[in-house]
Amino acid sequence: MQISDNWPGYSLDLFTYPQHYYGDLEYVLIPHGIIVDRTERLAKDIMQDIGDNDIVVLCVLKGGYKFCADLVEHVKNLSRNSERFISMKVDFVRLKSYHNDQSMQDMQIMGGDDLSKLTGKVGSF
Repeated sequence: MQISDNWPGYSLDLFTYPQHYYGDLEYVLIPHGIIVDRTERLAKDIMQDIGDNDIVVLCVLKGGYKFCADLVEHVKNLSRNSERFISMKVDFVRLKSYHNDQSMQDMQIMGGDDLSKLTGKVGSF
């Protein structure tokens, strides 16, 4: 799916959305159903690519939480409905690139278990 820079988006009349957004939204670029469909497709691709390996999911907070939770749920559902059970561990990190209002040269990773355990593991997206 490609969205050109000059595409006006979908009309709000095509959707229902919470009243507290009234007056704040002008159009919809990507409908929720398409996002759900692509997330489910990504879960299927992951299941196909991992073979019999276990999964370690590293979720970057705060912005990635909802996507990560949805993706993990799709992978779990696919695992439950397949011939093989996939073991999954989820861990969380936060990235910090600012101190007060100044950008730092190096990004800091906060939280998570010992990330050195991930060294040499095959990564995805």
